[in-house]
This record gives sequence, C-alpha cells and structure tokens, in this order.
Amino acid sequence: MLKPSDRTRAAARRGRTDGTLPEAIFWKYLKDRRLEGLKFRRQLPLGPYIADFACPSIRLIVELDGGVHDLRIEADAKRDAWLTANGWTVLRFRNQAVLTNPSLLFQAVRDHAERHGKT
Repeated sequence: MLKPSDRTRAAARRGRTDGTLPEAIFWKYLKDRRLEGLKFRRQLPLGPYIADFACPSIRLIVELDGGVHDLRIEADAKRDAWLTANGWTVLRFRNQAVLTNPSLLFQAVRDHAERHGKT
C-alpha cells in the first residue's frame, strides 16, 4: 500500500479537530472500543486518501457523506475502488442516517465484524 504523504497526514489531523456534527456523534459511539470491542481510528490516512472511520482488524471503512458527495460521485467511486483493491471494505452512509437512525450504521458494522469472525 502507498504510504500517506505529509500533506495527507496533515489533512487527517485537521479533520480530527474540524469534524462535522454527524462525525462527532458517530465517533462518540465508536471510540474506546464501545462497539463490539472493535478499535476504530478516525480520519485515518490510507495511501492518498483519508478514511472517516477505519477498523484495521476487520479492514472496514465507514464513510459519512454530506451533500458535497453528490458532486463527487466519480471521485468517490475511484477512491472506493482503490481502497477495495487494497483490501478494505467501504460502507457509505449519508450524514442524515447518523442523525436519524444510527442503529442502522451500528448494525452494518456488526454484520461486517461477524462475517470476519470478530464478534
């Protein structure tokens, strides 16, 4: 896998301090291994990209997408293809899902973990 650049690392650091409200809410449930004991990292640089939330032990990335992603469909598809080719599974959810039905996201993570023998 391609090593993240200094620029990507700096952007990830900024993302940890300047996250969106849905990211902050979702992180509250993920940090400190609160979800099935899985360790997630927030704003993790992976090659030329930054994952919103990543669980390396089950190779899972959870992306929370705001409205700007409606304009980035092609770029997101390229990014997801690169991450998938490097062994990751990417789950994308709209920001609104965190605000209205976070249990949907948690169940998707649990299902993925179960398929990977981690629950």
